[in-house]
Amino acid sequence: MRTAAILPVKRFDRAKSRLGASVAEALRGQLARAMVADVLRALARTAAIERTIVVTCEPSLSQTAREHGALLVPDGDELGQSAAVTLGVRRALADGIERVLCIPGDCPALDPGELDALLAAHAAGADDAAEVVIVPDRHGAGTNGLLLSPPDAISPSFGPGSCERHRALALAAGVSLREERPPSLLLDVDTGADLAALRDRLTDGDAPAVSTRAVLSQDERPSILSIINSH
Repeated sequence: MRTAAILPVKRFDRAKSRLGASVAEALRGQLARAMVADVLRALARTAAIERTIVVTCEPSLSQTAREHGALLVPDGDELGQSAAVTLGVRRALADGIERVLCIPGDCPALDPGELDALLAAHAAGADDAAEVVIVPDRHGAGTNGLLLSPPDAISPSFGPGSCERHRALALAAGVSLREERPPSLLLDVDTGADLAALRDRLTDGDAPAVSTRAVLSQDERPSILSIINSH
């Protein structure tokens, strides 16, 4: 089954404002960029994904997308995550893609093996029937993964409370509905608590997240100015 990942990315200068004091303000854009790079790297290593479609108006992302074999679709209006995913779905359908996996760009611990298992389980049970698979966030309210077969099985409706909305949309459309919880896709980074959970995951787990680790290591270093002022 031809499968594409859809990755909506907002401009880096607007990203991660909810992290507050959990990460230095000067590093927030760098952190957002690093997490997207790690997600792209994981998607490129997922055997079942034929193509990654990045939907964004971030001009600096084109080179990173190309390096990971991703297709970039311009998000000229920047109307939010659901609208961006819808643009990606349209491109996927135009290219003959049979199912899409919609994920956020802030799950840097993403495990390609878990994604392949998720997609294999769906393929084994799909039998060409329409299906929606929801991966909630770690709190159970938001949606971190939305697997749609076909790509327009339902309209995406991300944002607060999206997990329940996606359930309702699937039931209303009369398509098969499942919920899965691959651990590495449950953890996205929106708040300081999320970032703390990610730090723990990167310390205790085996997730590469090379780019994200590099930025977080900068944030953990005491600044030279503070060291000088302490003497």
